[in-house]
Formats: sequence, C-alpha cells, structure tokens
Amino acid sequence: MERSEILASMGELKLFGMKAAFDQIVTTAVKRQHEPQQVIGDFVGAEIAEKQARSIKYQITASKLPLAKDVDDFRFEGTPINEALVRDLAGGNFLAHQRNVVLVGGTGTGKTHLAIAIARALIRDGARGRFYTVVDLVNRLEAESRGGRQGRLADHLCRMDFVVLDADLGAGHHQPGVRRMAERVRRRQDDHGAARPPDAPLRHRRDRQRELAVQEPRLSPPDKRRRAAVVRPSACGCRPDDRSAHQHTKQ
Repeated sequence: MERSEILASMGELKLFGMKAAFDQIVTTAVKRQHEPQQVIGDFVGAEIAEKQARSIKYQITASKLPLAKDVDDFRFEGTPINEALVRDLAGGNFLAHQRNVVLVGGTGTGKTHLAIAIARALIRDGARGRFYTVVDLVNRLEAESRGGRQGRLADHLCRMDFVVLDADLGAGHHQPGVRRMAERVRRRQDDHGAARPPDAPLRHRRDRQRELAVQEPRLSPPDKRRRAAVVRPSACGCRPDDRSAHQHTKQ
C-alpha cells in the first residue's frame, strides 16, 4: 500500500494516533533498523497516548472548570501557603483514602485557582469530576425538586470521583438553600451507608487533619470568608470535613 492509502485507512479506522505518528515512526524505524515487533509497539503506543489525551481533554471539558489553572502557574513565593501539601493533594491520594479538601481564605488568596489546579491534576490521572458554584448547585437542586425529579443530580454526582464546590458561605441570602442542599446530601449518605457496615478507620479523623495556610482575608471578617472545596460526593459514603485547609488569622 502507498503511504496515502495507509493514512486514509488509519483515518477510516479512527486510528488517529497512529496516523499522526506514522512518518516519525517509519523514518526512525528505517534509520535504526527496528525489528517489526518494535515498530508495531511504537504504533500501538502512539495510539494509546492519543486516546488518553483525547479522554483527558473530554473529561476536562465535561468537568465545567471555569478556568485553565495549574499548580505550576501559582506563585507560592511570599505567601504562607504550604506548597508541598498542595502538590501532595494534586497527586490524588486523598481520593483513594476518601478524604475531602477545604480551602478557606479571603477574596484573592488563590482558593479557586488551587481547587481548579488540583482538579485538573486529578483528571490527568484518570479521575472524573465536576465543578459547581454552591449557588448554581443549589439552584439546580431546587429546579429538580420543583420538577419532581429529586435524586437525579445526586445520582449523577455519585458517579464522579470528586466534586469541586466554590462557595461564599457567608452570604446569608443563600444559606437556606445551602442548608437544604446539605440535608439532602446527608439523607443520601444515610441511604447509601445503610447498605454496608461503617468503615471504622474513616471515622474521627480530626486529629489527623493537616492544615493549609491561606493568606489572611483583606477587610473580610471571619464569618464572611469564602471557601472552595474539592470533595468526594458524600452520597457515595465519604465523610465530610475529613481534610481541611484552614486559614490562620490573628486575634
């Protein structure tokens, strides 16, 4: 077969990774006299890498993250933020141990940036997640309730590996809706938890919490602090407040 025919066939078979790497693999194989098995392996590897890249791109789009932020983009110099802890969280070990992350601080301290950066790192490692503002999530739950479709959104979130919540918990006019949302999540958690025995090692972990220091709020009293969280959906059996990223304020 001619080169053009091979590329056309790869396109028809949706082997886009092989197609993109065809010239490079063939040229390298001729120069270095690779064995057929190695050439085939190179084509397979190129296809796997391309499919993984497309999957990551799709999951990042589906997560509805509002910005493209990464940990390497954050400037830790001159801030009290624990860079080592942030990078550890981006590794995703807290998901495997069913622990949550809460970032607390004033406006402009980088909570949303870090939450998005952690989420993107988790997606690159194969996790699936979704970003919401608390107001948006409450509105969706209220609309679901009015439409008589309670539980659908909770079931959808249970299929996620994590959920990012960006919240202004000091906004009083949103708190009734937030309380209703929390009550629904707790009920779902109880329903799912009744189906299996409690996981003793996951209880009473406040003594193991690790703190992530975030900049002090600018002209923001403690009860008006904004929060961002990366959590495992509670309806899937995770306990809230497992891992906190707290702010230290001067009294």
